[in-house]
Parts: sequence; structure tokens; C-alpha cells
Amino acid sequence: MSDRHNSDSFAKQVQEQEQALEAIRHKLALLPDLPGCYLMKNKNGTIIYVGKAKILKNRVRSYFTGSHDGKTQRLVSEIRDFEYIVTGSNMEALILECNLIKTHSPRYNVLLKDDKTYPYIKITNETHPRLEVTRRILKDKAKYFGPYPNAYAAQQTKKLLDRMYPLRKCNVMPKEVCLYYHMGQCLAPCVKEVQPQTYEEMIAEIVSFLNGGHEEIKQELMRKMEEAAEELYFERAKELRDQIRSIDALMEKQKITMNDAKNRDVFGFAVDKGWMCVQILYMRQGKMIERHASVFPFYGEAYSDFLSYVTQYYSDNPALPQEILLPEMKLMKQEEQEGQESLSSGEGERDELLDAESGAAALQNWLNVKTLVPKRGLKRQMTQMAVENARVALDEKFRLIERDEERTSRAAENLGEALGLTHLSRIEAFDNSNIQGTNPVSAMVVFIDGKPAKKEYRKYKIRTVQGPDDVETMREVVRRRYERVLKENLPMPDLIVMDGGKGQMAAAKDVLENELGLYIPVCGLVKDTKHKTAQLIIGDPPEPVHLARDSQEFYLLQRIQDEVHRFAISFHREQRAKSMVVSQLDAIPGVGEKRRKMLLKHFGSLKKIKEASIEDFRPLSIGDKLAQTIIDSLRDEESE
Repeated sequence: MSDRHNSDSFAKQVQEQEQALEAIRHKLALLPDLPGCYLMKNKNGTIIYVGKAKILKNRVRSYFTGSHDGKTQRLVSEIRDFEYIVTGSNMEALILECNLIKTHSPRYNVLLKDDKTYPYIKITNETHPRLEVTRRILKDKAKYFGPYPNAYAAQQTKKLLDRMYPLRKCNVMPKEVCLYYHMGQCLAPCVKEVQPQTYEEMIAEIVSFLNGGHEEIKQELMRKMEEAAEELYFERAKELRDQIRSIDALMEKQKITMNDAKNRDVFGFAVDKGWMCVQILYMRQGKMIERHASVFPFYGEAYSDFLSYVTQYYSDNPALPQEILLPEMKLMKQEEQEGQESLSSGEGERDELLDAESGAAALQNWLNVKTLVPKRGLKRQMTQMAVENARVALDEKFRLIERDEERTSRAAENLGEALGLTHLSRIEAFDNSNIQGTNPVSAMVVFIDGKPAKKEYRKYKIRTVQGPDDVETMREVVRRRYERVLKENLPMPDLIVMDGGKGQMAAAKDVLENELGLYIPVCGLVKDTKHKTAQLIIGDPPEPVHLARDSQEFYLLQRIQDEVHRFAISFHREQRAKSMVVSQLDAIPGVGEKRRKMLLKHFGSLKKIKEASIEDFRPLSIGDKLAQTIIDSLRDEESE
């Protein structure tokens, strides 16, 4: 009864999605060739994703054509409608996207939740100003400096300034002088009159110090120290000497030095398994003082979502640097670029997103701060360092267990114990990939003692199932796999893992036990709303196996699920690309199956056919008229 209910529910969901897609297709035809923002909505009309584009038509279309990776597939599966807003420039699109994200907090967007947690040093806008460390940014006409990488760095700088400049220390003005006055660290405005000019001079020096004038302040302190020594004011000379040493100590902690004394924010990022890490290197007065990392899931195209993070970061930041450095797109590892599975819709329809240079230009115009994507020299080395730090942070999150073979093997043993299995060495995992019912495929990966055995991976083109039916697809694949295992006497797995829930588990067990007479434990991996591994289920009826999220066993399951999904989606993309080539050539009058095969064999790819001249077709006995038709048809399709 429950299976029938699940089947009816799934059919209703598919029908609803198809109706929504039909309405969406009509709207896609009306999209303009202009920059702007788009808002994706779910069935309840809730905005679930906001994006920006150089060309709205290309970008929005890409969501509804072609294959996507698992995380993006989850987003696309929820889209039932969209809106768009045309902007006058890429800069306007960038800022509008930031404002829309802040207004709607879409669940699939990169949300900068800690944009106000950085500590700043603040000079209050009062008759008797104070220095304070704050994380709250107010529109109170105060002066803010930072952000500092942590509270300790901000407090140490404030402590030094408190010793050098006797501004008011008390929050509420007392009725009599306090200890700070007797220590020479307060002018005692509570009982004495202090001229505004005195404050102006002190604040000017503090601003100079915080904006990079360490050396100038240091030279002035040295001059005062020498004067005090000459006049035999040794206690005062000692205080000044200690202040100079404090400045030296503060600056000594800064690790990397540029030739100039500019304040810079250096950005880098890395992506892995649907997660992004953004690293910010803070350079103050030309020296790197600290770094800050943010790690979060992302669902769009990597560089575009990275720019969204940077835009949100500066939208409420009152203390802008003098220069911002962004990484080149090519600084990302090749495998990361392939792994992120951006929303491309096939050859010739690559998404038109804000790239590094145009993103930097938009930020510069908006913030009025010099923003660069350095290609060489020390500045490029800095962005490389930020990118490398981001990669390291993700390695710490995902790859620690993978590098330790002993712990990985132990994870497999522990997983077997948790499942009640006497032995667990060989795990075979399955996943399906069929976007909108096109080119359905399935894939199997093998893990032995917790490590992938890539030579034993297998791919399957689905033969008997029409449309997106994961349960029937799993029946076919399990049947084909284990019929072959029996026939060729191949190694039997100790555990079969389904990338899915109860329906796929039941289908696999039915084929194994009732058709093939095999009794192999079958478990399912269920994902949460963010398309992350949520829990393992096993048994009849299936029950969850409780594993700690930070355990080696749970991490092993994540790796298996990520790997089988990556393998399935890459095979799907490969098959779709082939079918696109076939369909594009078959659509040309005068080109049948024989000529299609001959053209591909001779030229090697669709791209080379497009670039060929009429003369290049003559060795194939193709006339000039048909050759021109082929070239024109392919080029017209590319330009659409």
C-alpha cells in the first residue's frame, strides 16, 4: 500500500513539475539579452535562489537544459517559476543581487551570516571621544577602523593607543578623576576643560596610525623620547621607549611585507564536494596581520557565488581597505573546475557570468576602492596564498581520513559493526542520473577496505525504463550487475549501497532475493534538504542506523555517496554531449546516419566541423551546396 502511495505521490510530483516547466519554457522565450538578476521560486512562491547574469537569456535558460551536479539538481528540482529584473550594467546586477539576498535570505544562496562579527576599532563621535572595540556597526558618524581578524588583535592595538593618547576611558562621565588620569592616560574631562582642538590633534594622529602611519608616529615618539632624556625626564623617556617597543612588537607579528604601506584585503577561494571556502588575508600598513576563513555550501557557479560573498561582505563594512585583490579564475585547480559542475547547457551555450575582471570592475565602481585581479608579481602571489589557504581549509574538512589508510580501513570495520555485519570489506554503491528524463544512466562504484577501487567502477545505459523512474531503473541495473557477477563468478560485495531511500532498497532486495537468489545486505543513503548525507537506513522494514556526524564511519558514507554521484553525473554529461552531436547533425537535411558517422570520423568533433571550410568537405564526396548547408546550420544553432 505504501509503495503504491509513494508511486502515486511521485507521479503527481513529476506531473506538477512538467506543467511548471511548460509554463517556464514560454517565459524563457521572452528573456532579454541584457544584464540583470533573476529570482527562482518554489511551488509555494517562495524565493529559493537569487542570481545575476551578464546575459539573462543565456543564464536562466541554462537551468532548464542540460545536466547538473547533485547539489544544483536539488535546486533545479524545486524551481516552479522565476522572475527577472533588468539592470543597466554588471555593477548594478551585482549590487541588486546583494540587496535581494539580504531581503529574502534564499535558502540556496551564499548567505554571509557573520558580516558583522568582525571587530573594529571605533573613535566615538562625542564631545569627549573614546576608543572602543566593537562588532556593532552603527550610522553614528563615528570613525571605524578594521576589520581586525580577531578580538585579540583589535584589543592589543587599542591597548597601545590607550597608552599613547589620553582619550576618555569611562563610558559614563565620573564626578572625580580616576586612575587613568594619574597614569597619564586620560585628560580628565570630568573635572577639567579640554579644548576641541586638543581632541582633533589626537584623533588625527590616531587616524594616521590606524591608516598606516606607524613609522611616522614612531619617529615622533623617538623625537619626544630624546627630548625628555635631554631634559632629564627619565620616567617620561622610559614610557615613550616602551611605547616604541610596543609598536615594534605589534608590527613584528605581521608575517608578510609589501613594499608599500597600503591596507589590502586579499581574497581567495576553493571548492570541493559542493562546499566553498573563502579566505581573506588582511594586510594592514603593507603587512599581513591575519587571515579569516568562511566555509559554506554553494549551489550556483563557483566564481559567481564567490563574488556574491565579497559583495555582501562589503555591503555593511564601514572600514574599506585601500585596495582589494581577487583571484584569477584559473588559479582554481583543474579538477576543482571540473568537479563544481557549473550550470552549463552544452557546447556553445556556456553561461555568461560575471568573470574575474568584470566582477573586479563592478566592485571598484561601486566601492570606489581599487580592485585588481593580479596576473603576476607579489600581488598575484598573495592571491595564490589565499587560494592555497582555502584549499587547505577544505582538505582539513574533507580529506583527513582519506589520507590515513589505517583510519580509513578502520572506518569500514566500524561501519560493519554498526550494521551488525561480521565482515565488511567490499562495498558496491549505485546511483542514477536522469535530468528531465533525458539520457538516463546509472553508475556503480566499488570501495574496498574504505578506499575506492576505480578499476572496478561500472557505467550503465538504461535500456528498459522510460522517463525519470529511479525505482525501476535500479531494478534493471541491479539485475544486470548481479546476473553478470553470477555468470562470470566475480567477487560478491559484503554490502550494497543505494543512493536513495526505501523504494530503491526494496527494488534491489526484490531482484536480488526473488530473481537471483542472492542474500546480500542492502542499505540506503538518505539526503537532507541541502542534498547532504543525512542518515543510513538498513533492514526490513528499513530503520536508521545512528552514526555520529563527525565519525569516521559517517565520513566514509559521505565519500561513497559523493563518489558514486560524481561518477554517475559525469557519465550522464558524456552521454548527453554525444546525443547532442547526433541530434544536431541528424537535423540537417541531407545528412543521414552514414554521413554523420563519416563527418565525425573525418573531422573528429562537432567544433571542427563548424570551423571547416567548404573545401574541407570535398574529400568526403560532399557537394559545396550541402557543405554550406551543414556549416550554416551548425553555426546558426551555436549563435541562438
